[in-house]
Amino acid sequence: MDKHNQFVPQPTEDGSYTFYSEEFQEAFHSSFGAKQEAEVRYIEPCGIKQLARKQSTIRLLDVCYGLGYNSAAALETIWSVNPKCKVELIALEISVDVPRQAIAHNLLGQWRSPIPDLLSQLGNKSLVREEFLTAELILGDARQTIKSVVNKSWQADAIFLDPFSPPKCPQLWTVEFISLLAKCLYPTGRLATYSCSAAIRTALLANELNISSITGVGRKSPGTLASFEYKKSPPLPQKEQEHLTTRAAIPYRDRNLCSSSEEIVNRRQQEQQQSNLQSTSGWRKRWLRSHI
Repeated sequence: MDKHNQFVPQPTEDGSYTFYSEEFQEAFHSSFGAKQEAEVRYIEPCGIKQLARKQSTIRLLDVCYGLGYNSAAALETIWSVNPKCKVELIALEISVDVPRQAIAHNLLGQWRSPIPDLLSQLGNKSLVREEFLTAELILGDARQTIKSVVNKSWQADAIFLDPFSPPKCPQLWTVEFISLLAKCLYPTGRLATYSCSAAIRTALLANELNISSITGVGRKSPGTLASFEYKKSPPLPQKEQEHLTTRAAIPYRDRNLCSSSEEIVNRRQQEQQQSNLQSTSGWRKRWLRSHI
């Protein structure tokens, strides 16, 4: 393996470890706590524990599987409530490097057995077929690999959307990519992401998803929960609603799902410059003055 693709475990405040990506110049998780982030940003908002209490089968779509923490946390939650619940997991990841290095550093060992062994099998063989887990790790550009999931009409009870940040990885936050994710979401399912970006929330709304805030981890900003169930999601706080009326809310677009990140960012910047929406900086200053 190329030394430039090797990752060194970095501790986070809850005692769990993450990796840092030199390519994207970002850590894979919040410094407040990698394990806690998986639980607070994804497992709790998607109601995984409640699903396990009432369903005999749960389907999960993990977008940007990475170290495997979101899937590991989901499996532990499900089987702690319902040990015989069958889980169908589809995980999308650009390369096998990160999952395998997480395995090599035993970073999945913080979850109870048999989860480390099952996800090690997934990282090494890209497929698991056991009594209570059917899992597939699909490698490649998620904009293309998601199409295979759409084409077989497979829908998830929960989708974990966990790419690098929108400015660094805009191709997985576009209106068009989220449109494909929405097709993979069960009518009563939930999609969770750590991002509270106005652009991402606009993209979710453009795909007829209702949105609400997810409590932040530590001092971090809130995440976003999306669902087709309009009546069950609490409305956004006033400040977050107003943010959606500024130029920051202009979404990323990638009509043919093949543009480079630079092209997507530049296209959005041009649209922002031509927009009649209020500037985000001006709105923020007015908001602060009126709420002192």
